[in-house]
Amino acid sequence: MTQQELAIKAGLTCIQIGRYETQKSNPSSVLQRLAQELHTTTDYLMNGSQNEAASAQLTDKELLRQFKEVEQFGNEDKHLVKTFLDAFIIKRHVQNLTH
Repeated sequence: MTQQELAIKAGLTCIQIGRYETQKSNPSSVLQRLAQELHTTTDYLMNGSQNEAASAQLTDKELLRQFKEVEQFGNEDKHLVKTFLDAFIIKRHVQNLTH
């Protein structure tokens, strides 16, 4: 994606995008829009690669490995895994409420 394409999609100017790339300016109020248009996270834009950001937050390396593998699945299989995770999380919340 070019600077001009990103600027148009994020509602910014090419000059702003250039300043962010060269670290002459800090994109605080537009960071979320940039991440959304680039299909990434604000952590990635601020801290480096998505793997680094995920690794920093996930201490269970086996779980991180599993998430990376699931990320390679097709959309239908990803949706199924997310549905199972949501169901388990909801079940755990309900159990915690009753204890």
